[in-house]
Order: sequence, then C-alpha cells, then structure tokens
Amino acid sequence: MDNAGSIRAVLYALGANFGIFVAKCIAAVMTGSSAMLAEAIHSFADCGNQGLLLRGMKEAKRAPTAEHPLGHGGVVYFWAFLVAILLFTVGGVVSLYEGIHKLLEPTPLERPLIAISVLFIAIVLESLSLRGCVREIRAIYPSGSLWRFFRVSRNSELIIVLGEDIAALAGLVVALVAVVVALATGNSAFDAAGSMVVGVLLILVAVLLGVEIKSMITGQSAAPDVEARIRSFIVARAEVGEILNLITLQLGDGVMLAVKARMREEHEAPRLLEDINRVEAAVRAAFPQVRWLFFEPDSDA
Repeated sequence: MDNAGSIRAVLYALGANFGIFVAKCIAAVMTGSSAMLAEAIHSFADCGNQGLLLRGMKEAKRAPTAEHPLGHGGVVYFWAFLVAILLFTVGGVVSLYEGIHKLLEPTPLERPLIAISVLFIAIVLESLSLRGCVREIRAIYPSGSLWRFFRVSRNSELIIVLGEDIAALAGLVVALVAVVVALATGNSAFDAAGSMVVGVLLILVAVLLGVEIKSMITGQSAAPDVEARIRSFIVARAEVGEILNLITLQLGDGVMLAVKARMREEHEAPRLLEDINRVEAAVRAAFPQVRWLFFEPDSDA
C-alpha cells in the first residue's frame, strides 16, 4: 500500500476544497443561494475531513508498544470512520435541512451569475482533485473499475478521498443545474431542491463509506489480489510442499501473515529451520507490506 500516494491524494483534495470553500462562501453571501450554501458547507466539511485523515496517517506511524505489539496502523480506520460520520452529518444532513428550510421559506436568488461562475470554477478544481486521486489509485490498481477498487481496496484514505471527490463533483453539477433552472424559471424552489439532492447524495456516499470502513475496523484480510499473489509465491518455493492454511490481516498499510505449511524437508530439524527462514526472508523481500510473519510447519497426515 503506497502511503505516500495516499498523502498526496489527501493533500490534493485539501488544497482544492479549501479554495472552493472560500469561493462558495463569498458567492453564497452575495447570491443568497441555498444550493451554494449547501456546497460551501460540504467543502468546509471536506477540509476538516482531510485534516482528520492526515492526523490518522501520522498516528499510524507510531512505533509498536507493549499494549499495541502490532503497531498503530489500524488507527487510520477510526479516523476514516469518523470522516464518514461527519460527511453524513455536517455534509448530508445539514445540506438536506438547508434545502427543506429554503423550500418552506423561499428566498429569491441574488446575483446568480456569480454563483454560476463560482460553480464552474469549483467543478474545474474538484475535477483536478479527482484526477489526482485517480492517478494515485492507478499507481497501485492499474486495471479494473473504480467501483471495484472501492469495494476491494484496504486503503481507507484513498477510498474516502475518492468517495468525497465523486460526491463533491456530482453535487457541484446538481447545484449548477439547480441555480440555472431557478434563474430561467424565476422559481427559487429549484434552488432549494438542488440543496436537498446534494444532501441525499452526501448521505448515500457517507453510508457506503461507513460500510466499507466498518469491514476494515472489524478485521479484514489483505486485498484478494495481494493475498493470491502471496499464496502463489509461497507455493512456488522449492522448500514448501503444500500450504495447509494461510491467513492475512490488513493493519493500516501493513499486513500480518500467518502460514501453516507442509515443508518438503520434515525430518532434519536444522534444515527445516533453514528452509523456513529462507521462505520468510523471500516473502518479506517480495512483499514489503508484510510487517508480521508467523510461519508454522505442519503435516497433513
């Protein structure tokens, strides 16, 4: 798992969202647009979310202790889950409430061209952020759809940024359409509806993110392709006769690996230990993400 790539993706998103947040706030005040205010709230929540992700990645680098012998890599899942909660509440629920409020108490749009201009700029900046995130994803997942990456990846930071960026871009398009339709019809209800749609969209993305992060928190294996490559690598070793059991556990950007295998040399203890040590060294060299390796020789008899 490329931690440096995750940090770059988070920083891309943080820079873009802070600039967008400032622009949206100015536009929301000048236009009175409900959809624009909802988008400003969303961008502000995203800035805080990226700050939490950066904190989580920093904490995950702490050295193992007696109380945490496997390190602190799993702490990133806590912060990622908190981000999903904030996206649901600060982003989704508040945007939905703002839309309902404006629908019940309509407010005419002021200076709509400013709102439209800011939304266009925001769409460009958010597109650049999403492009940067996708580039980091392709560096570690060169083929397959982004949806499959979202489902199988164990990189909580990248799936959070991916989900946020896609939701933000879709929300911006919805807000732009809402403002344009409200301007064309003179009916501010379309602007309120735009805010409500943005809120529902953010809630949906937050729920999807929460489900994925929950799986990681409760203990998830390494990504299927990674586990398959590790298994194939060990099976191909001349020292190994057969893998009886193989378990992986993803802990942040590290993997714990436990293997029970029948070794080809089973009778001479010194040679058996040498074979196991060679296999362990080879696995660590081929898969640097394997931080903890427990190898047990056994017999299938």
